Amino acid sequence: MNTFEHYNPTQLIFGRGTLSQLGSHLKSFGKRVLVVYGGGSIKRNGVYDGVMEQLNGIGAVVFELGGVEPNPRLTTVHSGIALCKANDIDFILAVGGGSVIDCVKAIAVGVKYDGEVWDIISKKIYPESALSYGTVLTLAATGSEMNAASVITNWETKEKNGWWAHFNYPQFSILDPEFTFSVPKDQTINGIVDIMSHIFEQYFHHTANSPIQDSLCEAMLRTVITTAPKLLDNLDDYEARETILYAGTMALNGTLAMGTDGDWATHNIEHAVSAVYDIAHGAGLAILFPNWMEHVIDEGLGRFQQMAVQVFGVDPVHKTARETAQEGIQALRAFWDSIGAPNRLEDCLIGDDQLDVMADKAMAKGPFGEIKKLQKEDVLAIYRNSL
Repeated sequence: MNTFEHYNPTQLIFGRGTLSQLGSHLKSFGKRVLVVYGGGSIKRNGVYDGVMEQLNGIGAVVFELGGVEPNPRLTTVHSGIALCKANDIDFILAVGGGSVIDCVKAIAVGVKYDGEVWDIISKKIYPESALSYGTVLTLAATGSEMNAASVITNWETKEKNGWWAHFNYPQFSILDPEFTFSVPKDQTINGIVDIMSHIFEQYFHHTANSPIQDSLCEAMLRTVITTAPKLLDNLDDYEARETILYAGTMALNGTLAMGTDGDWATHNIEHAVSAVYDIAHGAGLAILFPNWMEHVIDEGLGRFQQMAVQVFGVDPVHKTARETAQEGIQALRAFWDSIGAPNRLEDCLIGDDQLDVMADKAMAKGPFGEIKKLQKEDVLAIYRNSL
């Protein structure tokens, strides 16, 4: 295990009816609030009205920024920064899923920076401060409600960058599982894949002596695998929504990563795909992750064998380590197929004409990955095997 420090200041407020606490948590931050949301589903499912009732109850002066994209755009971040500066905003409230929260994180640092916020997102400079913000979560997927990371797309240059600032955590996050009832089946599936992928990215490493981290990852994966079919059979199953929502938060709030070096190659490979084609992140991960696993199986053989046995219950008796590992990868693919996740790039109408462009974008900062350092030829091979 590596030496590590862990700090997560976000106050997590979880459970049915917790939106009633929003007003009391906002009081100390000021009255001028920018509410940021996505395509408008919160106005159809009643979440918007509940939020506004809380804001009106404390006499807040409310400004709004709607229309945040599933892969949030730099142009939308610019709009949010302009709104904050023009209206002397005290606090930003993200109401939606991970894309909305990621956008707010970028707005929060951009307000405090005199230059172009893309300098921060592209990691040319490190930010010094951020405007305070909180979240009301409506989608189980990214874990952005309890971490300091964000992903923003520059559509003009077809770049999609992950970035973070150690201080840029939400002040609080309100998670009511009932707010995820209206999430359609395809987005629920993508969220499940995203959650599992976050766990996998932290599970695959070469760090020695990580039995506690391994066991946490394996238990969470088994729980998601058991719960997902129940949820997809009944999208209004409160207990299933509750479990998946909590899994999404715990998958990426720093708990699983303590003392280890995660891989994160597949996320980088997928970001290049959705930067060019604007597909759902979870859909891209479902297509790419098993093919990454197959490509690096020999470098991570022990890890893949362990996953097969501990997560998917593969019997290793009379099998080589490689046979066991391959059976585990096949079991993952079969599970994602069973819940309706895409498994080929062609399912997202992606052919082979932009493979080189995507590979160059993935390689923009040089070789990457922990299980195996990937070069451009590795990335191309994974893309080709995913067609």
